[in-house]
Amino acid sequence: MQFVSDIKTFAALGSGVIGSGWVARALAHGLDVVAWDPAPGAEAQLRARVARCWGALEQQGLVAGASPSRLRFAASVEQCVAQADFIQESAPETLQLKIDLHEKISAAARSDVLIGSSTSGLLPSAFYAKARHPQRCVVGHPFNPVYLLPLVEVVGGAATAPEAVQAAMAVYRALGMRPLHVRKEVPGFIADRLLEAMWRESLHLVNDGVATTGEIDDAIRFGAGMRWSFMGSFLTYTLAGGDAGMRHFMAQFGPALKLPWTRLEAPELSEALIDSVVEGTQAQLGKHSIADLERYRDDCLLAVQAAVRASKIKHGIALDD
Repeated sequence: MQFVSDIKTFAALGSGVIGSGWVARALAHGLDVVAWDPAPGAEAQLRARVARCWGALEQQGLVAGASPSRLRFAASVEQCVAQADFIQESAPETLQLKIDLHEKISAAARSDVLIGSSTSGLLPSAFYAKARHPQRCVVGHPFNPVYLLPLVEVVGGAATAPEAVQAAMAVYRALGMRPLHVRKEVPGFIADRLLEAMWRESLHLVNDGVATTGEIDDAIRFGAGMRWSFMGSFLTYTLAGGDAGMRHFMAQFGPALKLPWTRLEAPELSEALIDSVVEGTQAQLGKHSIADLERYRDDCLLAVQAAVRASKIKHGIALDD
């Protein structure tokens, strides 16, 4: 089964935070982009978002010919996908909305064009239920900011052809991403299931008065988060076991898993808890706007990625490891 592999035109349906990130990444890699979003003022907001992040993309490095001027806004789903070589949907996380939208997308797109969805947890077998040629339909779940973070989880549905998964991963690699094939359809996939567990525990710590939102963020950014950025959890714990590695770590710390340290069932989202979280994060923002912190975040991500790359080269570790 053959799918379009020479991608020149990228279609983006939905232009919010995630959709605009896809648009910016595709533009930075020298593609023509056609976008669609039914929300009032969506085109102006999309162009403003692309303009805000373009400096970070220039710092990262643009493909020859890359330009925001290669973005065109379509008036309908059909116009958006008719000439597309690859399609990425980033609509709200509502099952029926996605079912209806993909019925339209797949009817209007060429049959050999791959269709990806940015869903963070809905299962492809469900929302591609009415799609034409569902063998070419996958999940391509990215992470914010999409234009800088390389991870994209690729998930096939019951009707997805194995060749489509591999072809989609090749397209994402061409966009400078690190595709991760999720072998089974599980709600939340891999990364969000891990993040959800930490988020639930964080809400318990706030709700129980153990820590503020700022203190919890400090516990991550000055500790485990630094290690996670280049080594993840399993390799970090392997080193914690000393020369004996993971087996010694499991023997030493495994019994602690039986201790009642964590409370993975989410706390009730009471008004008091919501207020505590909102007030805590407002204190963290201080005098800075969201746009200020987006620029700060982007600079930090570029610096971390550059530092990790330099260290891999120094120690002879493959850049794609």
